[in-house]
Amino acid sequence: MYRHVEESQTLLINTQSKLLVNQNKKNFKFGFGQSPFLPPKKVLSALEKAVHHKEYSSVQGDPELRQLMSAFHKDHNGLEVHPDNILIAPGSKILLYTILLAFEKADVFIPAPAWVSYAPQAKLIGHHIIKLSTTFEDKWRVTPKSIQEAVKFKKNNASILILNFPGNPDGLTYNEKELIDLAKISRELNILVISDEIYGLLNHNQAHLSFANYYPERTITTTGLSKWCGAGGWRLGAAFLYNNIEPEFKQALIGIGSETYSCAPSPVQMAAKTAYKSYNNIIDYLDYQIQILKQIGNYCSDRLNASQIRVHAPEGGFYLFPDFSVYSEKLKNRGINTSQKLCEQLLSDTGVALLPASAFGFEEQYLAARLAYVDFNEPEEGVPFNLNKDCPNIIEGIEKLCNWIERF
Repeated sequence: MYRHVEESQTLLINTQSKLLVNQNKKNFKFGFGQSPFLPPKKVLSALEKAVHHKEYSSVQGDPELRQLMSAFHKDHNGLEVHPDNILIAPGSKILLYTILLAFEKADVFIPAPAWVSYAPQAKLIGHHIIKLSTTFEDKWRVTPKSIQEAVKFKKNNASILILNFPGNPDGLTYNEKELIDLAKISRELNILVISDEIYGLLNHNQAHLSFANYYPERTITTTGLSKWCGAGGWRLGAAFLYNNIEPEFKQALIGIGSETYSCAPSPVQMAAKTAYKSYNNIIDYLDYQIQILKQIGNYCSDRLNASQIRVHAPEGGFYLFPDFSVYSEKLKNRGINTSQKLCEQLLSDTGVALLPASAFGFEEQYLAARLAYVDFNEPEEGVPFNLNKDCPNIIEGIEKLCNWIERF
């Protein structure tokens, strides 16, 4: 007997989109969230110069890199973590799994919507998953009330809450009051919080607030190069542990790393030293990306809302989570009664690839999907960004989507 593990929906949609391209069919790649921006030239050059580094690093990661990351994030938004309490690995995804695996049995509170891999990881380990309900009206935010209501479903002593902001799939974030309120309930219930802040540096106002600043005693913050530095395939992530972490917990994390991934790729760690050398040095690089992403995200949300596809304007990252429920009766009359069927029919009819809401923790019948607005080309150096010139696929794809739904 084998475990039943489905392929990650994000990777699957990328494969399906490539199949359409191979069949010479026009495809609008809104399903896979990969940054179109290249890393800074200095970082690319640093990787080239580091190819001779073939040695293993320590499981925790290169000491100098951990010092740089500590200083970098303190300058970014005041997140203070000692370098000895930073773990570096081949992507934050494996670190999330490692943290969950460190517990024999736990209740894992996961919002709906949430990134596609949280629940499968918890399920693989054998933890008890408790879904936290959210609403469109509350901008898909977890609230103390939703946590308090979910506590009655607990089965184990250990409690873990996974937060992600700016969020995948919704592109939204938390304000300070919301974080303070969540910290209060987490403290009362002694919950370990994994705060996935991989998109934090792409906050559209450059005003990201780390949850650990409000709940420092039991928050682990995950981050990495993939989103803000456009280096997803380089596989470099980090976990910022809380400074008073229990020695046995920390040792469990290091031990699991030593028996699984061993270490992050050494050349990438060397290049990451350049990326994390100074937060002030990359502010312009971040601002350049953010201004482009804001324009595209606001264009998409405005156009979708104009077609009565409900969606919140993005606050960070490069995602939208459009709600098609206004059209639910008309869609059902055409045999489209699940988000999976919605996305399949949309892809077949228009070439527009979205990910269904069911992949993010919703019931199959909820007609919503994730849209990643990354199908565009980065402008040439020195050339101002122009939405019409640089984003033809975005504009055409959104128009096809809206025209398709309006015909129902």
